[in-house]
Amino acid sequence: MKHDSSDRIVDDLRGWIASAASGARLPSTRDLARRHAASPVTVQRALRSLVTLGLIETRPGAGAFVRSVRRAHIQDFDWQTAALGSPEHGLPSVLAAQRSSSADVIELNSGYPDSELLPARLVGSALIRAARGEAATVRQSPAGMPELRSWFAAELGRSVPTALAAPAAKDVIITPGSQIALGSLFRSIAGRGGVLLIESPTYWGAILAASQAGVTLRPVASGPEGPDPDALDRAFAETGARGFYAQPTFANPTGAQWTPSRATEVLDVVRARGAFMIEDDWAHDFGITSEPSPVAAQDDAGHVVYVRSLTKSVSPAIRVAAVIARGPLRERLLADLQAQTMYVSGVLQAAALDVVTQPAWRTHLRGLRDQLASRRDLLVDAVRAHLPGASIDVVPPGGLHLWVRLDDGTDLPDLVRRCEARGVVIASGDDWFPAEPTARYLRLGFAGRDVGSYDTAARIIGESL
Repeated sequence: MKHDSSDRIVDDLRGWIASAASGARLPSTRDLARRHAASPVTVQRALRSLVTLGLIETRPGAGAFVRSVRRAHIQDFDWQTAALGSPEHGLPSVLAAQRSSSADVIELNSGYPDSELLPARLVGSALIRAARGEAATVRQSPAGMPELRSWFAAELGRSVPTALAAPAAKDVIITPGSQIALGSLFRSIAGRGGVLLIESPTYWGAILAASQAGVTLRPVASGPEGPDPDALDRAFAETGARGFYAQPTFANPTGAQWTPSRATEVLDVVRARGAFMIEDDWAHDFGITSEPSPVAAQDDAGHVVYVRSLTKSVSPAIRVAAVIARGPLRERLLADLQAQTMYVSGVLQAAALDVVTQPAWRTHLRGLRDQLASRRDLLVDAVRAHLPGASIDVVPPGGLHLWVRLDDGTDLPDLVRRCEARGVVIASGDDWFPAEPTARYLRLGFAGRDVGSYDTAARIIGESL
């Protein structure tokens, strides 16, 4: 019988391997091709699959051989507990927002958009061109590719009033995602053992970065319009902090966007205190009913350090972000980042630049706005229909999530377990508070897969409550 698929050859050889002795030599490629009526290319593809599965090993010039079977035994790592001692800083456990799930469950926990919301064709073509170009073999500057730095500077510059100096490429540092940038910023501004003010609730990754950097967080409550400027000023006075981390645009997890007047008031406090504001513009590309308006565009004196990532809007496989900082802080930050990463992959930088400079990128973003709007509204309607005791303080004008408040007596860990047992994965809001949670919340994502299952998911959450 003729076999024209490497999968069939793999299945046949697995049976032969199971009965063969360790180290037994497989028939040659020519013999296997004749036996299975397949081309040598198909046979080679089958052999590569078996190597990947760990069933055989190839030896150049000798052929392919059955791998030796390793006997299972108990591994003892108890000695490491005594050798390592207690961790210097307690790190959060793996959060629900990062948990991967099987295909048969409804995911409302993810912080990343589904692949159908990403410019897949643009990304694929850009990676191919980048791999064929100079970026594949040339070491990049520690600060990043000049053309990509210029693009990030121009993006922020569009919002800068004519009376202020727009950022330049020399102010930009390219980083491998925003997470490592946050850690470097926290170290450079607050220093190990120092204090950093932070919105509450806030991005859990910032909480993690502060823990790893040895920085103490002081929460500042933030509502639908942003943090109270008076409370922020008191926190600066009481702690002597030199920095404040915030997400003024489509905050994670609340989806809130600061009003222009609140942004001005907060910036005035930061300036008066001679401090820094770290603006994390993570959702710049995810506007729905509102446009992003970076606070950094109102500052040219170096008080606002601007962070923007392309990882979520372009592709999670392209971890590229940028920090825009001016003055001595930029030099300190660059030195800290260079010590950790040396430089960012030129292929990823070139691919990212290729994507965002294509005319189709703007077309994609316009379509993305409509898709996010319909998804958000579907989930809002489902929550309101099936969780009558819950409330949504802000229908987000952008971003990827709903912030849903539950009854104060809700047992969140138990609710998460009950829902997961019924095939719905949700994220407890407790993970987004830098100190004790002020109430019981869920962060529900509307950009993941299973958009047609939002009503079912909300019903299951309501029944589980």
